[in-house]
Amino acid sequence: MDTMLNNSEADIWEKADRHLLKYMGVGGAFTSFIPTRAEGSWLYDDTGRKVLDFTSGQMSSVIGHAHPDLVEAVRQAAGTLDHLFSMMISKPVVDLAAALAELVPALPRAMFLSTGGESVEAAIRLAKVITGKWEIVGFAQSYHGSTGAAASATYSLGRNGQGPLMPGSFAIPAPNPYRPRFAGVTWQQELDDSFDLLDRQSTGNLAAFIAEPVLSTGGIIDLPLGYLAALKKHCERRGMLLILDEAQTSLGRTGEMFAFERDGVVPDVLLLSKTLGAGMAMSSVQTSDAIAEEAERRGFFFVTTHVNDPLPAAVALKVLEIVQRDQLVERSRVLGSRLRQGLQNLMQRHQCIGDVRGRGLLLGMEFIPFKGKSATDLAREVTEVALERGLFANITGAYSAGILRFAPPINSTDEEIDFGVSVLDASISQVAESAGK
Repeated sequence: MDTMLNNSEADIWEKADRHLLKYMGVGGAFTSFIPTRAEGSWLYDDTGRKVLDFTSGQMSSVIGHAHPDLVEAVRQAAGTLDHLFSMMISKPVVDLAAALAELVPALPRAMFLSTGGESVEAAIRLAKVITGKWEIVGFAQSYHGSTGAAASATYSLGRNGQGPLMPGSFAIPAPNPYRPRFAGVTWQQELDDSFDLLDRQSTGNLAAFIAEPVLSTGGIIDLPLGYLAALKKHCERRGMLLILDEAQTSLGRTGEMFAFERDGVVPDVLLLSKTLGAGMAMSSVQTSDAIAEEAERRGFFFVTTHVNDPLPAAVALKVLEIVQRDQLVERSRVLGSRLRQGLQNLMQRHQCIGDVRGRGLLLGMEFIPFKGKSATDLAREVTEVALERGLFANITGAYSAGILRFAPPINSTDEEIDFGVSVLDASISQVAESAGK
């Protein structure tokens, strides 16, 4: 019994090594810091050491950790109505659907699930039922989840060693102005050429294109203004649905309530997840009346144990209330400009930084080889040193491992943003000084 109650760090690591399944692939180790509590933008261990969380957990805690209004919402919902039979509805679920419909009037029908991967599964199945076709297209730098159809639409990492994935899965390259595939080729031409090649490979069964407005795991690639409109036209010509996965880009993260608003393009299906629950497992699938009615006519089926659960719906309602009440979309825009300027100043100071990009408070910093160190090693070492100095950021996916991702809570303070930049500055200096020695 004494061993089970021993919470020392050494004991935790010993148990972790013995009992936890590693799930991040080759070399995917757990971080060295073990939080025991979190508040606002900060994580704390049992010694009182604190670390600034510059990724909002898994890019989810958009209004920080343990927000008092959310804590109270969870407490009330858990003590009132937490879980129901999947065919029952409840006031929190109906109210949340209505609130999202008010934010996106063109997509007034919604269902609620637990994770982003689940929402992707539901959206892909919906597209197949609606179109009667089965081919799904995404970006070669995409990340949409780890389950069947979602994994098949994910190309940035996680495909090795798993055998055949979903048939009819295709990818096209996302435009990357920092690393263009062909010099002098515009994104418009690249997109047109990609669809021409796609048409040659398709069996005539193109059902949907699924996209992130900012490809986060793929390297913080912000689709240029005009791209979504051109993409939607390509989809419409082929009878495809456009699915936008705004897991990381919604609820103010990019300086708009939804990232697609900048482009004035409404998708056929909108997916929310990480930010909607602000740390709680929660996701949504939104679509139009026409698609919802046709789906019902064709017998669309997607039921899970926790579909339309009232507790996470009550929390999501509170998240929407806080974001709107506290004007956090505008706050994100202001803080995003502050963080971007700070990162750009670092790029002027440090030769090992090649690019700073992103939108709002979803930003990336790409390293380039420096004095014999690869970009991947630089990013990894800067991440480790920054954590020692009190800042947590993370490296994006396997094919863009030289890129650090920053997604602090959108209600962060100016001082927290400045602290993060200062720690990065000191960490990069330390790593750069050790290069070549």
